Amino acid sequence: MKLKLNAGIALAALISFTGCSQQSETTSTNADNSTASSQDVTTLRLSHFWPSTAAMQTEVLEPWAKQIEEDSNGRLVIELFPSATLSKPDTTYDSVVNGTVDIGAQVLGYINGRFQLTQIAELPGLANSGTQMSCMLQKLYDDGDISNEFEDTKPLFMIGAGPSVIHTVDNPIRTPDDLRGLRIRRPSTIAGDVIEMSGGSPVGLPVSDLYTSLQRGVIDGTSLPWSPTGDFKLTEISNTHTNIPIYSSALLMTMNKDKYNSLPDDLKKVIDDNSGTVMSTAVGEMFNREDDKFHDQAAAKGDIMVDIPDPLNDPAWGPILTQATQKYLDDVEATGLPAQEVYQKAQAASEFCQS
Repeated sequence: MKLKLNAGIALAALISFTGCSQQSETTSTNADNSTASSQDVTTLRLSHFWPSTAAMQTEVLEPWAKQIEEDSNGRLVIELFPSATLSKPDTTYDSVVNGTVDIGAQVLGYINGRFQLTQIAELPGLANSGTQMSCMLQKLYDDGDISNEFEDTKPLFMIGAGPSVIHTVDNPIRTPDDLRGLRIRRPSTIAGDVIEMSGGSPVGLPVSDLYTSLQRGVIDGTSLPWSPTGDFKLTEISNTHTNIPIYSSALLMTMNKDKYNSLPDDLKKVIDDNSGTVMSTAVGEMFNREDDKFHDQAAAKGDIMVDIPDPLNDPAWGPILTQATQKYLDDVEATGLPAQEVYQKAQAASEFCQS
């Protein structure tokens, strides 16, 4: 694949075509200076929740869309819709299934109970970076351990965010007892269990609602990696941060299956060649850079930092995280799914993807 994602370089490649998977009414110039006629061009609408200024848009999706257009000689155009303007963050996967959008990014934890085996990779102690989490998820998918959960779409690449951080306003969290009585945004069932077992009150909110919720005191804090904390400007409000990997979010970029199947074989190959491990790795590396950047910015402005790098072996946090892990596995196993088996596969993938 020819895609190059250089750190800090944003490629302005947002395509200003209109229509949902409609054939363009104009001609376009291909990489070899030939033209694609109006009947040759297929426009695919991609929906995601990151702001248009986020690195996910500028460093990943814009270059990716440009690469696909070039590789298809102008016959495939991806139109990007950031900031959840085309579908809500918790309904994007279903929007892809029903064809409302052609390609979409979904935080799996936003759909409770839908991707139970995949979310095993989110359990504490398995991933310590965006690259490791992305690699784990892609390997579990490629090996067929979680692929059954996505049979109603055409997955393009798995996305793993960096490790979680508990961000609060004037409330340093050093032990689980410090969460008692606080309203903390929960990004997934796993993080919610940890918060609740610690005496806190987990609150379900999409990341796009967090700024005003923190600002108005609706919540006292949030559990979120550094990258989206910076993307959504939450570092402007929060001033105490506990770096504790109690979970890592699993995400997915996926495509409507019928739309993919309707493409001729050569265009399917373009999509395939720009999917899978190469993109999963690129996203993980971007998250690593962004996590470091926003962490350093918060530290530079004097925010309180609490570091708990090995929480499973921490005397205060370890028992709760172990209990939450076992509860999640037991709950999934009770539905008839092979949770323990997939957990062992996730542990092996964690070791394989260690970086």
